[in-house]
Amino acid sequence: MSLLKITNLVQRFGGLTAVSGYQADIKEGSLNGLIGPNGAGKTTIFNLISGFYVPTEGTIEFDGTLINGKKPHEVTALGIGRTFQNIRLWHDMTVLDNIRLSQHYHLQYSLAGALFRSKQYYKREREIKEEALKLLDIFGLKKEADEFPKNLPYGVQRRVEIARALSVQPKLLLLDEPAAGLSSADVKELIDHIKWIHKNFDITILMIEHQMQVIMNLCEDIKVLDFGKTIAEGSPEEIQKNPQVIKAYLGDEGDIYA
Repeated sequence: MSLLKITNLVQRFGGLTAVSGYQADIKEGSLNGLIGPNGAGKTTIFNLISGFYVPTEGTIEFDGTLINGKKPHEVTALGIGRTFQNIRLWHDMTVLDNIRLSQHYHLQYSLAGALFRSKQYYKREREIKEEALKLLDIFGLKKEADEFPKNLPYGVQRRVEIARALSVQPKLLLLDEPAAGLSSADVKELIDHIKWIHKNFDITILMIEHQMQVIMNLCEDIKVLDFGKTIAEGSPEEIQKNPQVIKAYLGDEGDIYA
């Protein structure tokens, strides 16, 4: 079953075409990769899906709903969570509060309930805290619950960001270069975490990544962009051997793992 369907997507910024004729049919429960050289248009596509940009042309359908022009908070409420290439945590709030605050889409109490501290307010706040602590425990972050993200190592901040994205209970998780800035040991741990998330959260994942070992170890289907256009699509084995992909990355024939 198709969860995300993108048809003839175009994004122009003035005279620059950042994305041209992009198409995708992301199946529910799949794990997909989007790769390409810097400036290929990958993050632009994520920004279009998550409502930060409005497409110049084309359509984006999520779970049967047209989401063109919807605001980021509306897209999130429909079931799309994401991380960012540059980590965007609330650094002056604790790790626990970062997770709790992201669950405001599921508060289930009214403004009046919050103002007058109704029974429903206290009940739901307890549940939110319990859910947040459970998620932190899953990611091995419970001991960092009262820490500020700015005081944590980069790899730990990445885990916090992924946990926060999952706290909105998404159907689709967009991961924008989750391995960026990580050590080799952290990258291996990240691969294991994403595999575990995909299996245990019963979630669909679309990820951008420059580290080929991450993409090739995780993704069932990979799409390759270059200068805003799709130049290849297929399994990891097919992508690794595709001459157009090798040329886009290296300018000549070679090994994209090099």
